[in-house]
Amino acid sequence: MPAGPSASRRTVLRGAAAAPVAGLGLAACSAQGAGGPDAAAPTAPVELGVESEIAKGAAKLYRDHNVVVSRDRTGALKAYSTICTHAGCPINKLRGTTLICPCHGSEFDAVTGKVVQAPATEPLTELSVKTAHGRIVAGPAA
Repeated sequence: MPAGPSASRRTVLRGAAAAPVAGLGLAACSAQGAGGPDAAAPTAPVELGVESEIAKGAAKLYRDHNVVVSRDRTGALKAYSTICTHAGCPINKLRGTTLICPCHGSEFDAVTGKVVQAPATEPLTELSVKTAHGRIVAGPAA
């Protein structure tokens, strides 16, 4: 007498077919976006662009350096790391003054660095920013 029901051929084949698909889902969820998991904010000051590129109330994303620079309505510049505080993904999309993380959809205000949509709960890391010879220079806060 058999100890219990055995798996049918169909059940085994379904399980074998689903395993690679499940692996793809895991890979997609753990993707770090452009720049990979080693992407990071600048560790030293970097020259980004011409100061006149950023109008009052606007922002510019510098993907190559993982930095966003904005200018508030008074004309003051602010800079933030664009490494998402939720899972460390480099943010690669700026819509108006809203940064959108490609990994899990967190959104941040580029003028204040604050989270405007979860899953992130911590604001972006502020960077020091100045102008030198008409160019924007940003880096770690001193």
